[in-house]
Amino acid sequence: MANLVAERKREIGIRLTLGARREDILRMILGRAGILTGAGVALGVLLAAGLARMVASLLFGVQPGDITVFVTATLSISAVALLSSWVPARRAASVDPVDSLRAE
Repeated sequence: MANLVAERKREIGIRLTLGARREDILRMILGRAGILTGAGVALGVLLAAGLARMVASLLFGVQPGDITVFVTATLSISAVALLSSWVPARRAASVDPVDSLRAE
């Protein structure tokens, strides 16, 4: 997300110049992070569910289809991904439109 914000700095500056609010920029960046996180978590859960039987011997005290483990892992990964996207989103929202346009 930090790379995305750096690449789109000029676009964000133009959006702010044309009247976008800081909340709109935050929503744009966090929405993108949410989509990427959701797709990654969905694919990961599907693969983990499919491969759980293969690695059942490595799961001590946990059944391969234990829903608690899947939910906990999904929520943990989603929370970390969205919290780590917060810093680039805040940086994008605090872009000075004049500086971003002048830099190019």
